[in-house]
Amino acid sequence: MSVARVTEISATSPTSFDEAVKVGIDRANKTLRNVEGCWIKDMNVQVENGAVKGYRVNMAVTFVLDD
Repeated sequence: MSVARVTEISATSPTSFDEAVKVGIDRANKTLRNVEGCWIKDMNVQVENGAVKGYRVNMAVTFVLDD
């Protein structure tokens, strides 16, 4: 039986929501072991002078704790 933990991460990208998710997962993998998935809680677009400047995702990342 395993035990998992969830941590929240906010990540941004100037390109797309998909890229923002990838940035967040890549960053999580640098400090967390056994990342198993994530839930996208919220997605926002940053607007500057009437144009899209960036894409932000708030995600809950699930990782399994070591025994």
